[in-house]
Amino acid sequence: MLFGKTIVVTGISSGIGARIGELAAALGADVIGVDVNAPAAPLGAFVKADISSAAAIADLARALPSRIDALCNVAGVSGVSGAAKTLAINFYGLRALSEALAPRLREGGAVVNVASIAGYGWRANLDRAKAFVDAPGFPDIAALLKRFDVPDGEGYPLSKELLLLWTLRAAHQPLFRDRGVRVNAVSPGPVTTPILKEFRRVFGDPRVDEDIARVGRAGAPADIAPAALFLCSDGARWINGANLPVDGGLEASINASVLGF
Repeated sequence: MLFGKTIVVTGISSGIGARIGELAAALGADVIGVDVNAPAAPLGAFVKADISSAAAIADLARALPSRIDALCNVAGVSGVSGAAKTLAINFYGLRALSEALAPRLREGGAVVNVASIAGYGWRANLDRAKAFVDAPGFPDIAALLKRFDVPDGEGYPLSKELLLLWTLRAAHQPLFRDRGVRVNAVSPGPVTTPILKEFRRVFGDPRVDEDIARVGRAGAPADIAPAALFLCSDGARWINGANLPVDGGLEASINASVLGF
């Protein structure tokens, strides 16, 4: 269901993005990788780009083809660079790229956002999340962080909360909906990627170890890639605005604890 499709994958050079690119190519897709670092083994075309500013997004959009079938928003940072930089890349950059490429996505095409179980709390923080998502383009992130008293250590989970809320919204925005473009998300749990050590610095070993213990093992990029590419495929043609937890049951376990069942 991916044969002959053109799929843009951000964050192609490592971790989940690299595995998505490899699997997409193996399934017959034409892959265009995007990353700030060149991949060790390029798959198809590659565009070196930083997605943390409006100017960078404009340059990247000009370098991409006029027609694509799917966009996989995988690029992201762990949060060690500070909340403002993390939001610029993990949310505002991915949103801006999605909006820039929306007119080029074929009817029935797809946007797939790689979110995280770390975004679980968006409902509890809804007013804050709405304020950040309501801000168009690349807003004054520092001012928003100050307004809501967000410390640097919360930049990563906040970025994923915003990505999940925006996924729900974008699925019904005319920019995507009028052309039948589906917008969905996958939410991994802890995954053995190069930035897992950075997550331990951000969240602490006890939090990471507890999450892994809940489900028996950490995930691997190969656990996430098939789910993301399914959402890119025609097999998911009636799935829109959904978040698919790909976490070994971690969200189910947390729900059971939080809701008391």
